Amino acid sequence: MSEVWTGALNDAYRIGGSVGLYDTTLRDGEQTVGVVLDPEQKLEIARLLDELGVDRIEAGFPRVSQDDWDAVSLVAGAGLRAEVWGFSRAVPADLEALVELGVVASVIESPISDLKLAAIGVDRDTMLGRITGAMRFAADHGIHAAFFGVDSTRAEPDFYERVYASAVEAGAREVVVVDTLGIASPEAVADLVGKTVEWVGPDVPVHFHGHNDFGLATASAVAAVRAGARWVHGTINGMGERAGNASLGEVALTLRALYGVDSNLRLDRIRDVSARVRALSGYELEPWKPVTGDTLFRRESGAVASQFHDPPSIEPYSSALVAADRGIVLGKKSGLDSIRIKAEELGLDVPEERRAELLAQVKELGTRKRGLVTDDEFRELVAHG
Repeated sequence: MSEVWTGALNDAYRIGGSVGLYDTTLRDGEQTVGVVLDPEQKLEIARLLDELGVDRIEAGFPRVSQDDWDAVSLVAGAGLRAEVWGFSRAVPADLEALVELGVVASVIESPISDLKLAAIGVDRDTMLGRITGAMRFAADHGIHAAFFGVDSTRAEPDFYERVYASAVEAGAREVVVVDTLGIASPEAVADLVGKTVEWVGPDVPVHFHGHNDFGLATASAVAAVRAGARWVHGTINGMGERAGNASLGEVALTLRALYGVDSNLRLDRIRDVSARVRALSGYELEPWKPVTGDTLFRRESGAVASQFHDPPSIEPYSSALVAADRGIVLGKKSGLDSIRIKAEELGLDVPEERRAELLAQVKELGTRKRGLVTDDEFRELVAHG
């Protein structure tokens, strides 16, 4: 891949093939503390996701509120290329809402770890009955259902196997391995996903839904794909409860660049979509955030600026891959090459003999400001130095 410069180190670990991406920004992503999206905003995001190449869009949980009901209705009726999915608990009222809205595919969730079951006061057999009843209802009403075992990475193994096998037998068409609290190591995810693939058989696609509480959501998604998961769940910017979900942009780039796994995500649009979702949701990202961070292709260090003309020497992949701009910025850490490059960029005539003097002034100003020297400030230094 000409836009990726990672060398041959990863070649022995390539996976190949392709994976589907399932976006849950409109449901799990909105669970980010303080984020509220109205139905029209959700429709706008859904259209952006569709243009981004997301395969499946979870439109929301219609039973949560009237706004969520309206959002699911709007997204489902928008004529998107992506499949529109709903979200439901394994309770009759939730399922009936899907039927009323005409949603033809949905995740159907139930907690299955003993910790979760104890918290809601339901025993295993009762929950298993709810799950199988919900799957039969979905099948009888033409809903393509994926069983979603909440906290499945902390479920007792024998009960986990029993639940997933029973869900499929009762009508679930797909299943989701769910690391609700982000507690599973990538190795554990691979083991559980691999076993689930064996248990449900080749005709039942297995998904992975992971959270980022230990910073491992992307690594776990890769492990899941290696173990046979056909779908990875995530959100734009990794937004979500606590430490958030897997970031779809990170997952797609990592799988493509490091493992040779294709997806339909348009990486050249991910930064624009990221920015718009942030604006609508009212939060900021770390500037060094992978894929979408503001400073990924901006260089202040003088040592790095000296190699700026040769992107593969200082970057693991091309800025063009994610449609980002490269640039030199000036500050405390600048070098002589930084002065030369910035002067050329701004069309300023700075003789070589003036660069050391200007560098000293830039460093002094950047240190005093405790920040970057703006282009206008640099122009002033050049004009009056």
